[in-house]
Amino acid sequence: MSLRYAHPGLLVLALLFGCACLAHAQSTTVRVEVRSGSESVPGVTVVVNGVTRTTDAQGVLVVEVAPGRVEITAVKSGFAPLTATVQVAPGQEQQVLIDLTRLATVEEEVVVVASTRTERRIEDQPIRVEVVGQDEIDEKVFMTPGDVSMMLTETNGLRVQVTSPSLGAASVRVQGLRGRYTQVLADGLPLYGQTGSVGVLQIPPMDLGQLEVIKGVASALYGGSALGGVINLVSRRPARDRREREVLVNRTSRGGTDTVVWLSDRGRGRWGYTFLGGGHWQERTDIDRDGWTDLPSYRRAVARPRFTWEDGAGRSLFFTVGAMAEDRQGGSMPGATSPDGTVFPEDLTTTRFDVGLIGRLLTESGKIVSFRSSGYGQWNRHQFGEVNERDVHHTWFGETTITGQRDKHIWVLGAALQRDLYRAKDLPDFDYTYSAPGVFAQDDYSPAKWLIMSASGRVDFHSDFGTFVSPRVSALLKSATGWTLRLSGGTGYVPPTPFTEETEATGLTRLAPLGRLDPERGRSASVDLGWKRGPLEITATLFRSAIHDALTLRETAAPGAGATMEIVNAVGPTRTAGSELIARFHRQEMDLIATHMYVWSTEPDPALGVRREVPLNPRHTAGLDWLLNISTRGRMGIELFYTGRQQLDDSPYRRRSNPYVLLGMVAEWRVGRARLFVNAENLTGVRQTDQERLVRPSRGSDGRWTVDVWGPLEGRIVNGGVRLGF
Repeated sequence: MSLRYAHPGLLVLALLFGCACLAHAQSTTVRVEVRSGSESVPGVTVVVNGVTRTTDAQGVLVVEVAPGRVEITAVKSGFAPLTATVQVAPGQEQQVLIDLTRLATVEEEVVVVASTRTERRIEDQPIRVEVVGQDEIDEKVFMTPGDVSMMLTETNGLRVQVTSPSLGAASVRVQGLRGRYTQVLADGLPLYGQTGSVGVLQIPPMDLGQLEVIKGVASALYGGSALGGVINLVSRRPARDRREREVLVNRTSRGGTDTVVWLSDRGRGRWGYTFLGGGHWQERTDIDRDGWTDLPSYRRAVARPRFTWEDGAGRSLFFTVGAMAEDRQGGSMPGATSPDGTVFPEDLTTTRFDVGLIGRLLTESGKIVSFRSSGYGQWNRHQFGEVNERDVHHTWFGETTITGQRDKHIWVLGAALQRDLYRAKDLPDFDYTYSAPGVFAQDDYSPAKWLIMSASGRVDFHSDFGTFVSPRVSALLKSATGWTLRLSGGTGYVPPTPFTEETEATGLTRLAPLGRLDPERGRSASVDLGWKRGPLEITATLFRSAIHDALTLRETAAPGAGATMEIVNAVGPTRTAGSELIARFHRQEMDLIATHMYVWSTEPDPALGVRREVPLNPRHTAGLDWLLNISTRGRMGIELFYTGRQQLDDSPYRRRSNPYVLLGMVAEWRVGRARLFVNAENLTGVRQTDQERLVRPSRGSDGRWTVDVWGPLEGRIVNGGVRLGF
């Protein structure tokens, strides 16, 4: 019977059968078995054509791939990484045996854990992610055991800017953008909410395993509040082969004391835990003896237990709880007065509690389903001289994603909900509750070994400001000679709130109730060129961004009810452009890192209506960091940093700051289970108050008594102590 006379039903069946055969011919199964000698190795991270999977309890992983060349990389703590390449034929299962070699010293590839959605190796990320590893974090722990400020300060492209010298408050600027555009996460969760300018000074670094930084607009990944970039603090996980018990005690020459306890154990089952507990104290100090606090006093207690569970077959849980209580005191010193003869104390009492949960499972079809959820609450009591302000911040967050691979694509689909609440008990006009459900998608496409492209987009449905669409595109080009080129661009938004760098320092009492404000919208683009050969690695970056409808603080035209200031949308955009250069030389036990950053940023002047240079953004900063490991006994390092001139906002003494150079040294020596350390900062003795007074001759219209802080206030400072394992 000829085909032209076939029954229509038979034609449909034949067509379906042909399509099924064709689909089957276009995919095949690879069975990866990981062993070490004669033993199976479970829980191995296996990257198959850029997709990350985990072997089961028998050390086996089964995954579907497209026919052709397949690259498989296996990584596990305690073993040397191994990469194998196989040619897969269509329609038949391919058996791959990987034999790992156990090492006495572990060398692991860096995997971006939570800042992006695909958990690729850092070398394969189309978006540039800067990673600070465990060794560098350990060095910074000896410098400032009580907070992460030193670690962030010495990361190129970041600047910890003091916003309130009386309380020591500071925000983190990314590539010259103001601190309110920076999103700080812990393991990918907003556990610090919108903590304000003191938050980064309350996070101890001893329980961190990795720092991940994305610079530029990241709203496509994390929604609002990520207009400038994302800083993700990744916690240390329990070691697989040992129990950890550590105590650190530190004392500074300026009256600071830190005590930190770190506990970690995985046990014999699938559960593990870590615990960080700390007490931190600082004496109140008036270094230049002008009657005003240069170093505020504080008393802080921190506790954070974490629990992990994993079955070795791709299923895991991570649970964290944190609590912090702190009391800070600054302003005029006891027995002293401000220039108008009045006593002006500045106090801040903070209580914070947070909880977070992350889950992950691997489906039978090879897809990864994950969920994240967190809650955060912070209660503050501020005193600004004669004014007291009490407030409450809450943030609730939930997210679910599914990740899969098809041919040369790695795709992610997800949905998220974030709810931010603020209640000002003494100033209820500033209360707000924002809810922002959103959906997002991402596709990483690898058409060739030398090219990886990524496109992501997010749609947020804000309860007060409507719908926001935030796209981002990136591309990575690699060559066999060690060159890499990354191109990235995106857009984003930030909903308006009463919190700016200025109001964080002055409070809200003098601020007029918010009028009709538009959300801040931004876009950014960057080009990164990298080269690596042998011990030398160089990365050069060009970046550019624009913020439209930026919130700015100005004197109100019609003061009333004590309000002298108001927040408005700027008439023109804030434009920022610049460059970064990082060169690293690593050979055996020595690291040498040289950095340079140039920033040119302008914004509309809220008073004059003309454009001005953004205050407190040095055009040039540079650093040189040398670290030497002395066998297994210890290490030492020398750091040199240059900060260029900065435009000042409202100083009665000068319009621009002077450049300055800081020199620091750190040394560590192991004696049995103890690690003795000493660190010296600012050996050049630079102090801003040697060149101008910190206190204004009269109080500003916004309520401040102090000028902008553009340089160190504490001068030369030395700290030392012991980190003891038991």
